[in-house]
Amino acid sequence: MNFREIARIILHFATFGFSFYCLSSLDLGKIMLNSPDKRTKAQLLLVMMSMALGYLSAQFILAIMYHM
Repeated sequence: MNFREIARIILHFATFGFSFYCLSSLDLGKIMLNSPDKRTKAQLLLVMMSMALGYLSAQFILAIMYHM
């Protein structure tokens, strides 16, 4: 593995963690009903949204870094 691949992996994990931290402030329990089934789905939705936002953020940063 070269430096670019390692930096890319670290950047993806960092943006995922940051987006999870930011999105965890949303109270999805107020939006969805408070049943155990809905709570699990809300947590899964939070993880999936964090993954999507982290991926998009990482791709944006990588595009800026490597295409300038």
